[in-house]
Amino acid sequence: MANTQGPQGNNDPAGSTQMFRAFVDDAPQSRQAAPAASSGPRVGLIVGIVAAVIVVAAVAWLALG
Repeated sequence: MANTQGPQGNNDPAGSTQMFRAFVDDAPQSRQAAPAASSGPRVGLIVGIVAAVIVVAAVAWLALG
């Protein structure tokens, strides 16, 4: 049987670089749609933080009172 793949040290670094650049160039397109959708979770996060602060304040008030 013939070895058709060649030695392992014979990689094409330019091919890897081109694939990486294509990946980087495609990534900003998907990130542009994300900020419009992130306003909903951001509001939920703020409400969750405010609720957590209220709960901590109520527990502290009950512990001291």
